[in-house]
Amino acid sequence: MPPVQYRSQVMDHLGLVAGMCKELGIVEHIDKRAPKLSDEWNISHGEAVIAMIINGLGFTGQSLHMFPQFFANKPLDKLIRGGIEPEHINDKVLGRALDVLFDLDVSKVHFELAIKVAKHLKLPCDALNLDGTGFHVDGRYNCDDEVSDEDLNCIRLCKGYSRDHRPDLNQAILLLLTENRAGIPLFMKAASGNVTDKTSFKQVVSQHIKSFKAALNARYFVGDAAMYVAGTLQELSHQEQLFVSRVPLNIGDAKKLVRSAPSRSMNVVDGFDHYEAVETLSEYAGVVQRWVLFRNKQSQKAEQKTLTRRMQKKSLTESEALVKLGKKSFRCEADAMEAFRQWQKNSKLCQAEPKVISKPCYNTKGRPADGMPPDHYEYFVTGCCSVAVERRRDAEASLGCFILGTNDMDTDRLDTTELLKTYKSQQQVERGFRFLKSPDFLVSSLYLKKPERIEALLMVMTLCLMVYAAIQHRIRYELKRQSRTFPDMKKKPAKNPTGRWIFCCFEGIHVWTINGTEKHVVGISESQSTIIFILGQTYQSIYS
Repeated sequence: MPPVQYRSQVMDHLGLVAGMCKELGIVEHIDKRAPKLSDEWNISHGEAVIAMIINGLGFTGQSLHMFPQFFANKPLDKLIRGGIEPEHINDKVLGRALDVLFDLDVSKVHFELAIKVAKHLKLPCDALNLDGTGFHVDGRYNCDDEVSDEDLNCIRLCKGYSRDHRPDLNQAILLLLTENRAGIPLFMKAASGNVTDKTSFKQVVSQHIKSFKAALNARYFVGDAAMYVAGTLQELSHQEQLFVSRVPLNIGDAKKLVRSAPSRSMNVVDGFDHYEAVETLSEYAGVVQRWVLFRNKQSQKAEQKTLTRRMQKKSLTESEALVKLGKKSFRCEADAMEAFRQWQKNSKLCQAEPKVISKPCYNTKGRPADGMPPDHYEYFVTGCCSVAVERRRDAEASLGCFILGTNDMDTDRLDTTELLKTYKSQQQVERGFRFLKSPDFLVSSLYLKKPERIEALLMVMTLCLMVYAAIQHRIRYELKRQSRTFPDMKKKPAKNPTGRWIFCCFEGIHVWTINGTEKHVVGISESQSTIIFILGQTYQSIYS
């Protein structure tokens, strides 16, 4: 009698990822747009994308050529479909899928799929949050300055403002538009590495706002200060789109409003313990709007220490500059005073009363004789530095203060509390960027042969975020709907666990295969069974 053959494969949380991909119909959507035309390849384009999503949410950070190793101990028949072997998921297959995605227009394919996801999850999409970030890449690619943007059919990978603090590397920009409830990325667009947020936001608004309104009927467009530029606001107003945006404090009227904060009577914002607000009307860029000045008392106290350190450092630098100036000689008193006036102009904090000192100079060696007139005079300027109380008071006036602007003039529909709550949903897209930039994520694979594939890979990364956010939303929704709980990090019952915590808690689930046919899923705990049960039949079949 031959010995019994056993084989163990790792499932863990990847069953949740595969289940959500099946629930959202990602394979069917991509294969419908780009069907497999040759039997040379064992997997379709949609299945290749699912493989990349599973790898990306496996938090291993492996590059494309290592996918066969990643899937060597994974139950592919449960995660994707039967008949697929690890060697079928190689870099040639994945590169071919990325090329197809680029040819289909990655932004369009993602938007079509995102609309289906939002409707499937029954998300209201009452506010859309816009933001952008950069990813550094290795390799030279198409960064040649002699090649114009018109000659390229894809993004330019080049140096620009680096949010990753790697100005020595080329980068690509990713723009995301997420809904404000679950953080589902509804729109993505890759941009060249040297494009600024102000420019890219205006392009998104002018080119795509009609599609967003038609498909989602979103009430508000939400963005940070980069969205608050004249051209973008005028375009939003022209398209009759309501917006909520942070007002940059470098605008003259905004500076005046912040400086007047100490003398204004502010009202407490309902539902926010540490916030006060006062409202005023404004007309910026020809758009009539409401400006609401907020002051966060908690941030104001925390920023006091930071302000003190910053002012001490700045005043010390300025006083050292005056000391250095005092050691420099001038040929006449007028030149010395002009140098002092230049120091005073450059000094933001310190001020001083100038004192000019003349020093006689002799061309002869040794000590001059008594009564000997000097050949010429050298002039030195100095002074005693101080920081005016008004400078400190003006700096303290803006602590904890910020301004939100909106063209929704209906205070019953969008009062101060709702305005702040709507803007704070901007954290959803920022949280998504932190997720994408996790060191264990697929972003470490951002080295491919062609920039077109990097643009497509940015879409796959966004799909990973979509699947992750959808899993988190579905679990939280079902826990509340079915009155169930899941233990948090302190082993206390909770109804709003993060997706990352759920993934961590699903470690230890394996698929045992006996003699190549009989399969058993082992290692499922009671808390894991709760999640699998509430998610429904698709997930139950994967983990059974």
